[in-house]
Amino acid sequence: MAENKKQIPLRLSPKLYNAIAAWAEDDFRSVNGQIEYLLTECVRQRRKNEKNVSDEPDVPAESDL
Repeated sequence: MAENKKQIPLRLSPKLYNAIAAWAEDDFRSVNGQIEYLLTECVRQRRKNEKNVSDEPDVPAESDL
């Protein structure tokens, strides 16, 4: 039986999409699978470091992607 997963629209710049697609290919994953993997790892890392997480809203880091 398939897992129930939430579907969301996601907009990415072409540069970011291409970077994720290349990474996904290196890891033998689909782009969708790579994005899910990366988000899962980020959440896991955040929980691991939860004691160091500020109550302030997240401020996005500067990025060239």
